[in-house]
Amino acid sequence: MSSRTSHQPSQSCSGSEFASVDSFDDIVDDYIQSYRPHDEEERKNWINRACLGDAVRAAALSTLLNGKRHPHQYRIPGEALQRAREALVEIDFSAFRSFEELHESIERSIKSPAIKGIGELTVYDIAHRIGMFLDIAPEFVYLHSGTRDGARALGLTGDKLQFDQLPSAFQRLTPAEIENCLCIYKANIRQLGNPR
Repeated sequence: MSSRTSHQPSQSCSGSEFASVDSFDDIVDDYIQSYRPHDEEERKNWINRACLGDAVRAAALSTLLNGKRHPHQYRIPGEALQRAREALVEIDFSAFRSFEELHESIERSIKSPAIKGIGELTVYDIAHRIGMFLDIAPEFVYLHSGTRDGARALGLTGDKLQFDQLPSAFQRLTPAEIENCLCIYKANIRQLGNPR
């Protein structure tokens, strides 16, 4: 494996990458080593929220445990996130049996034009956070923003991918981890090219 640039695990996919890579396995190995512990810590933080109402409020406002806003939603006006929180209070979250149902309901409630400034990444992030509290994990890899760029480098398009559409190296990750990995390592994936 080639040496990678130094990076700190982050919830933002701002572009940590190897200087060069030899395989998709290199990318996945680095993701597991560098990001999986953070992902697990984040999951614990969400499942240990005091109650569903607290989880929904924090997810909608994109509030981290330290009180700061998540980097993905840093530029969204606070008023838009507050409106998202108000809309989500109306949803009966106990009715959902799959992440897809959860995601679709949140999308209908808050995505633009319903609330100006709320896009597909925010919808996914909010659904994923609430899903962690509810123990409902994505069954597909949802594509948005940088994740879509990583998927395109693999020759894949659409709004979501089935697990088996991806190269076998990525199948060592969960769909939520793949979503993050495609974004973080999109430049390296482009460097390796489309395996098809």
